Amino acid sequence: MRSYRGLLVAGAGVVVVAVAAVAILYFAGVFGPSREEQAREALSEFLAGWTAGDLDSVGFVDTTGQPVPSAEVAEAIPALSGELAERPAEDGGVTEVTPELGIADVVVDGETAIADVTVSWPLPGGATWNYGTVVRLLEDGGWRVIWEPAVVHPELQAGDELQLRRLASTRADILDASGQPLVTARDVVDVGIWPRQVTDLDTLIPELESALQEIDPAVSLDGLADRVESADPDAFVPVITLRRDDYDRIRDRIRPLAGTQFQERQLHLGPSRTFARALLGTVGEVNAEDLENNPGVFEAGDYIGHGGLSEAYDEQLRGVVGQAVVIARTDASGNVTEVELARIEPVPGTDLATTLNVDVQRAAETALSEEPARAALVAIRVSDGSVLAVANTEGEQALADNIALTGAVAPGSTFKMVSAYAFLKSGEVALDTPVPCPAEFPVEGFTIRNSFRNDLGEIPFSEAMAVSCNTAFAALAPSLGPDGLATAAAELGIGGDWDVGLPTATGSVSTGGSELDRAAAAFGQGDTQVSPAAMAAATAAVARGAWLPPHLVIDPEAAAPAPQPLAEPAVTDLRAAMRRVVTDGTASALADVPGGEVYGKTGTAEADAVEHSWFVGWQGDIAFAIFVEEGGSGSGTAVPAAERFLRILAG
Repeated sequence: MRSYRGLLVAGAGVVVVAVAAVAILYFAGVFGPSREEQAREALSEFLAGWTAGDLDSVGFVDTTGQPVPSAEVAEAIPALSGELAERPAEDGGVTEVTPELGIADVVVDGETAIADVTVSWPLPGGATWNYGTVVRLLEDGGWRVIWEPAVVHPELQAGDELQLRRLASTRADILDASGQPLVTARDVVDVGIWPRQVTDLDTLIPELESALQEIDPAVSLDGLADRVESADPDAFVPVITLRRDDYDRIRDRIRPLAGTQFQERQLHLGPSRTFARALLGTVGEVNAEDLENNPGVFEAGDYIGHGGLSEAYDEQLRGVVGQAVVIARTDASGNVTEVELARIEPVPGTDLATTLNVDVQRAAETALSEEPARAALVAIRVSDGSVLAVANTEGEQALADNIALTGAVAPGSTFKMVSAYAFLKSGEVALDTPVPCPAEFPVEGFTIRNSFRNDLGEIPFSEAMAVSCNTAFAALAPSLGPDGLATAAAELGIGGDWDVGLPTATGSVSTGGSELDRAAAAFGQGDTQVSPAAMAAATAAVARGAWLPPHLVIDPEAAAPAPQPLAEPAVTDLRAAMRRVVTDGTASALADVPGGEVYGKTGTAEADAVEHSWFVGWQGDIAFAIFVEEGGSGSGTAVPAAERFLRILAG
């Protein structure tokens, strides 16, 4: 028993000794956090504090081991990070940005730990800048971070600052149907005043204004004298930017003027100041509104499209700016040098291909140039739906509205093209069907009249179309029922879900309504609304014998839509009726234009006590619509414009 108890005692003694040994080893760190783990924990606390902007709980020493206040480090990190850490905010202030930080490795060497840290800075535009840096720690009653500028980036020194440099991309061109540039980089000359060199401001300004009015009679230099007198004597006081060829025209008049100075550069411009301006838009420096609406995207001095295709496809055209991350380093003399650390190359823009035909566009603009009021002309190739011209008369409001595409007005009697298609398709009439054309036609207490006063009695339907007899169409309206006219209009694309590559008013035709509503709609009055583009597209459909959505912007990846045939023989008879409008009716002025047979329909739309002038038609492979605001009768204003257009095209 004793020996056994002794073994037990001895055994118990061994257990006690073993437990004591384990406790000693634990407190010695064998089974607790290792020095490496403790260093990693201290490093993690620092990195978390870096991104949170709170380093109060982190201990720091300098490279000599002397303590550094955490507040000093908290100020130094964003100062070194510079433009990477502060970005323009949407409200005009500043947004603070921090990098994503990660620990790659920690190695303890004596009293020092060396850590590899990964840094990932988000950059404007969605890119990121990734790099590695080294953070050292010193074991001094606990692990402390050795603070030095190289912690933020290995190449940073005291007083340095990380900055971003935008690398401009190359803006692409807007192309015409032949692939030639419409909007492209063109040489311009900035005309300005050098105040110090001016000898006689009262003489200089009138002489300069007179020369500039040779280019544009609307030029006015009011207020220039005040700007020159208040400017720095050696400043460049801008006056006007001229295309190179315009500058060359008056060069000899303005260069000798004492005080003038000139700067040459390039701008993205169309073929001329007025060429398809509402359609193409303009390219210029970003304004305050651009900067406010696109925080972080643009900077002062960037160029952006305003209006038309230039704005709608600006992202594609301008490409993606590149960026360079640099160290801005200031020496003892105050000189700043830059050290580039990283670069994201800019991506050039992609050309925008269109179907626009320069000759047709110029013919359209010339044809409208004699109109003092707002006017528009849209031309479409019949065979494939390509938009050949989108012309608006000059004038800021007309250009801003781009009424050729977005205007929405009553079509007047040009809509008889749609009504006639509906009547012929329904079988209600044929070309030779006698229809009454009285001077007046009463409907629900309202009297519908024609543009002519006399009663024509019964005449063939084709003649009613030719002379544009409102009363005949009003009398036939009930035969279409509540939605027959809208159905026929839809077959011709009116009110459809299409656009040419820019917002387009495709039109609207109401259904139902009173007897008077339907009678008025039959000759293009009432609630019916169309744009010149919508009527040009409908006219092209009649000429083609099938609906095909028109297109202006070419998408090489888009499948060509299948034509949707119109009803035969209705569309064939409709063409014959529209030919008679030219040979024997309201558009007879077009009967002898060169280039082949012309088909068409005139229209006078009454709205708000004024009359708008319309003509729609086609010759050969070109269908077109002309609208003249407050132009009066279609035959009196729109038809002469159509004649000018066709004669110019014929050469």
